[in-house]
Amino acid sequence: MAPIKHSPLVAALLRPEAYPDQVASVELVETHISYLFLTGQYVYKVKKPVDYGFLDFTTLEQRRYYCHQEVDLNRRLSPQVYVGVVEVNQKGDAFTFGGAGETVDYAVKMVQLPRERAMTHLLQRGLVSERDIRRLAVKIATFHRRAETGPEITELGDWDAVGQNIAENFQQTARFIGTGLAQAEFDDLRAYGRAFLDQKRSRFDQRAAEGRIKDGHGDLHTAQIFLENGISIIDCIEFNNRFRYSDVAEDIAFLAMDLDYHHRPDLSQLFVQTYIEESGDDGVAGLLDFFKAYRAYVRGKVTSFRLDDAQLAEEERDRVLATARSYFQLAHSYLPILPQPTLILVAGLTGAGKSAVAQELARRWDLAYISSDITRKELADIPLEEHRYQDFGQGIYSSDFSRRTYQAMLAQAARHLSGGRSVVMDGTFRRARERSLAAVLGKEHNAGVWMVECVLPPDIARQRLDQRVEAGGEISDGRWEIYQQQQQEWEPVQEVAEERHLMLDTSGSLPETMGDLLYRFYCNIM
Repeated sequence: MAPIKHSPLVAALLRPEAYPDQVASVELVETHISYLFLTGQYVYKVKKPVDYGFLDFTTLEQRRYYCHQEVDLNRRLSPQVYVGVVEVNQKGDAFTFGGAGETVDYAVKMVQLPRERAMTHLLQRGLVSERDIRRLAVKIATFHRRAETGPEITELGDWDAVGQNIAENFQQTARFIGTGLAQAEFDDLRAYGRAFLDQKRSRFDQRAAEGRIKDGHGDLHTAQIFLENGISIIDCIEFNNRFRYSDVAEDIAFLAMDLDYHHRPDLSQLFVQTYIEESGDDGVAGLLDFFKAYRAYVRGKVTSFRLDDAQLAEEERDRVLATARSYFQLAHSYLPILPQPTLILVAGLTGAGKSAVAQELARRWDLAYISSDITRKELADIPLEEHRYQDFGQGIYSSDFSRRTYQAMLAQAARHLSGGRSVVMDGTFRRARERSLAAVLGKEHNAGVWMVECVLPPDIARQRLDQRVEAGGEISDGRWEIYQQQQQEWEPVQEVAEERHLMLDTSGSLPETMGDLLYRFYCNIM
């Protein structure tokens, strides 16, 4: 492997003679925004001249300002660690910390904490005790109790700000879909975020009024916590107040999520429980999963940014990618799910796009998929790709054959529901009797019954049906004249509870349609 070529500044600061202390050797640790030079006694942290939108270190003055911000803010939790800000000076080809010459950069000088005492490493070795977790929860509760609040802080951490942060996350991670981030995870998490914010706004507003939005830490995870000479918590967010001014539940959820990530849900639960007991803030619980999903997604995003480094070695790239993928999957795991079993009818007139919606819903949520088109042709022993363009109500589309088709579909559904698996049924379901039988089946198996009624303007339906007939290849035999007949015979829906009858406009693209449907489901099940 070819050696990594560093910039002249970084290469110079890897030499022991660049330091005012007695230094034998220097180790470099690189993040997406900083270079950390470890000397054994101290750490010198130099900010990279990068602009990610949510932070901007591109000018010398900005880096100087944010170095001072980092020291001042982190001294709230760990004053013994943060020594101060030092200049990086250049004289000729030589770069030194606090030496002679022109000031070309700044660094945060910190006491070097033993990495083996970082909670991340201690968790890996099973050396974090319940006592450690309780002490940590008490320290953070005390920090939050003393943390500053006020109108400006509240405004930058309120409902609107959370929504802005979440929207920004999805804008910045869309380019990672197909690498560390799956399309379904992206869509589900985006729909859930919108739904939660819309449904729970009053809760956010109430907590803001109670003074729960504080100048907190903003990046509270296990790599920032050291169990050394008590508890040291370092590296809070200094570069963007919007990420640090937040509901205290966000800090708590971040650390609880990271304990989950390290396969210690027991310690995660103990941490939250102890924090609530110490702080008296039982409102944290109602926001926990939402903020856990948000914070896991942020970790996936920040980790993914390292993939932009063209100098990243292939082995390290694979490790970074695996880490990002794990965080995105963890974020998705916090989403609410439909109770098991559930029966979903995806209904509508021919050409309304119900098969595409039902198939995609089945794929995303691992539901058993049952199709009236497939069932009908299997009963008639007709190859699926063969079309029977018969008159409405004739042949395999007669009332008697349709009744047999829906009976066979319900029998298939019953087998899945009895085994505890949720089902999506794809059919017209234009008659009340068909829907009533499905509702009865759901009740017999203690399954919640939902109906997604796909609708779209007739002119779009006609265009799609004409294109489908011309292209062939699909299983359905639907065409425009069938649509018109079904429209005349459609019986109003009364068999499914009103809140579980979702009218779905399918005139847009499938991703747009699914985004709307997922949002509607999350609004109903959270």
